Amino acid sequence: MIEISDRRFTLEHGPPLPYFRRGTDYMGMPIVYYTADLVRALPDDGNKYELVYGELLVTPAPRAWHEVVQRRLQTALDRYLDRERVGQLFGPLADISWDEDVLVSPDVFVVPLEEARTLDWSKMRHLLLVAEILSPSTARFDRFAKRRRYQEANVPLYWIVDADECHAEVWTPTDTFPRFERERLTWRPEGASVAFTMELAELLQPL
Repeated sequence: MIEISDRRFTLEHGPPLPYFRRGTDYMGMPIVYYTADLVRALPDDGNKYELVYGELLVTPAPRAWHEVVQRRLQTALDRYLDRERVGQLFGPLADISWDEDVLVSPDVFVVPLEEARTLDWSKMRHLLLVAEILSPSTARFDRFAKRRRYQEANVPLYWIVDADECHAEVWTPTDTFPRFERERLTWRPEGASVAFTMELAELLQPL
């Protein structure tokens, strides 16, 4: 549980957001449950707010190295999907929600074309691929809470790219532990004539 102080989040020009207690405080802190709508209503203060199982996940602006690696992966996947029209690529400004207690914005993800063409986040529910670029502030969320929720949503392939350790954790919906990939990322979506591949040496090459 993320530690949240007794001072409730307050919207600009609005009342404090409600929070809920069950029983007594845990370690002196209230147990707080959020909904996707409450998270969407939070003011834009430079942090990234996500929600998994009602738990608010707060991360600061990413490091520059995170942005470099994310952009490289997005560029490579975008070129692949220009040739293999099996899905549409999106980035971290998304609004993906499967239930009222979930709201995630993956660093990189692909949805089927028929869902992307709606141009409606609420209709994009079947993610074909998700990738998160690991940062010190996101490691626990990416590896545990968000990973479990992606598996529950039956995301076929989930990459956690550790740019500092130069490897990727590869997850499928039934995995209990990841497979560590140190050479390349590979993805062969249904309907594609060839697989996407990207060498980790290329993705993680120093500037």
